[in-house]
Amino acid sequence: MIDANGFVHERSQGEIAAAALRTTTAVRERCGQLLDHARVGHSHWFTVDDGSLRVAAAEVVAATRRRYPKLHIPFHSRWRHFEAGGVDRRAQLDQLLGNVPPATRARAMVDLAVVSVLLDAGAGPDWKYVEPTTGKTFTRSEGLAVASFHAFTAGMFSSDKLRPLQADSEGLRALVTDHLAEAFQVRESNPMVGLQGRAVLLRRLGEALAEQPEVFGDPGRPAGIYDELITPDGGVPHSADVDAHDILSQVLVSMSGIWPMGHSIGGVPLGDCWQHAAVRADGPSDGWVPFHKLSQWLTYSLLEPFQWSGVQVRGVERLTGLPEYRNGGLLLDTGVLQLREPEAARQVWHPGDEIVVEWRALTVALLDELAGAVRNELSLSAEQMPLACVLEGGTWAAGRELAGRLRGGLPPLQVHSDGTVF
Repeated sequence: MIDANGFVHERSQGEIAAAALRTTTAVRERCGQLLDHARVGHSHWFTVDDGSLRVAAAEVVAATRRRYPKLHIPFHSRWRHFEAGGVDRRAQLDQLLGNVPPATRARAMVDLAVVSVLLDAGAGPDWKYVEPTTGKTFTRSEGLAVASFHAFTAGMFSSDKLRPLQADSEGLRALVTDHLAEAFQVRESNPMVGLQGRAVLLRRLGEALAEQPEVFGDPGRPAGIYDELITPDGGVPHSADVDAHDILSQVLVSMSGIWPMGHSIGGVPLGDCWQHAAVRADGPSDGWVPFHKLSQWLTYSLLEPFQWSGVQVRGVERLTGLPEYRNGGLLLDTGVLQLREPEAARQVWHPGDEIVVEWRALTVALLDELAGAVRNELSLSAEQMPLACVLEGGTWAAGRELAGRLRGGLPPLQVHSDGTVF
């Protein structure tokens, strides 16, 4: 590593570990270790029934055909939630922005996507949002998306009253939890899980933006990611392209410090990485399993703003499935994964508990296999239906539908959320 004075220093143990854990190759490889571990019967928590992958694939295919009968499936992203209730809120944002250059439009969309994704953790079964402009009621992820959209367009995350359609470091650092609660209609009769955690996360984002002007500029906007990767000089180059993993890498390098979970090695924050004794690797990252769920969900949600501005996005297939309770619930509810001890479903677990780390890892590894089975059923290739479209078609919707039929929408395993993991 070369410092500001040009001196070469050896990378610290923490930097080596973080670099090893910040790739989707590491996510897949280490999650694959735990799938192998479970398949040979060594998991304390789960057994794997490969024959039930056909059952899971059938559920996903059925959901996909219902949702996208012509099989024109978009990417799984926050932008689908912004379409909740059949309302084209992207068009609303376009209208509010007016006649601006593509790069300016992209920056606003990146700011919106970043803030909205960071607010997108499980809201709990009792929260709802009534959209003032339509009177429609939304819950869960769609409700969070619609509420965050209106908070953004009202200028809640901007420090500049003349430029409300942005998020910036000063606006985010000054975010008051009670104001966020008001925007999300949270009150005693309409409780939201993890509200305080969401507000803390956005304030920490504001700190990270301010601390890295070389990436996020002045006034420190999340959209600095777009400029860092595309560097448009007044406009978007006709030949502009970006690899999806480069977007993820930029997110991980510049935003890993915002996660309040405190996982670090040698003071270097690791983000959404957790320990499991069965995972082996060389070097200081031994025993760690990376997921980067919210960072990958954010990356999926940034692909379209890049594309809409004229940038070609490559390598989408390198991103992994998302280890959250809808995808993981699909695998439990279809019998692909089975609990060794059924009473585990009646306990409340924490993200660092071995059973949760393993559930998430098995979900990532099995989603790749499930995607192949779904494509076979639909007679589509991986190029025609990348994993991002399988998720959207797809696994997330089927997991939600099964949870609705079996438990009124609750996941099959209960995980305590502070608003920053799931």
